[in-house]
Amino acid sequence: MAVTTLAGKRIAFLAADGVEEVEYTEPREAVEQAGATVELVSLKPGSIQSFNHLDQSKTYDVDVTAADADAGRYDGLVLPGGVANPDFLRTDPDAVRFVKAFFEAGKPVGVICHGPWTLVEADVVRGRRITSWPSLRTDLTNAGATWVDEPVVTDNGLVSSRKPDDLPAFCAKIVEEFAEGRH
Repeated sequence: MAVTTLAGKRIAFLAADGVEEVEYTEPREAVEQAGATVELVSLKPGSIQSFNHLDQSKTYDVDVTAADADAGRYDGLVLPGGVANPDFLRTDPDAVRFVKAFFEAGKPVGVICHGPWTLVEADVVRGRRITSWPSLRTDLTNAGATWVDEPVVTDNGLVSSRKPDDLPAFCAKIVEEFAEGRH
């Protein structure tokens, strides 16, 4: 079995208050263990409040704001879920611009649970096959995507999963896609 390495790669995680903690920490650990450098991009400096379902959990330090972030500095992007997190992100023009830039450059993106709401706002799901938390099905379909109910879906560098139970498959697939690079 080949070892997948992300040595020398820089991966952005875009998240805000309300991020589902495990959907941030497990993918981050996976890409860091594969050798990548990770930066947390958010809407404001300081820290973000994570949640374990509806209960507050830990806070995480922000490395750079979406207003100051340059997608050109990164090799890939991860959008964790949580209900509030993507709702905050999708209403922020800098966050939407940041996400859209990864798609324009053909860089790999991983998204899980409610995270695709930000992709809908960035208008980058049209013609793509994607999965998510089931309540996003109509939003994604209306935005032109083909929604499927599968643990992990890959479409030309876009990796999507439905929920925390899918994290093992999601983490393995984002490491693989980040290693492959541009699509």
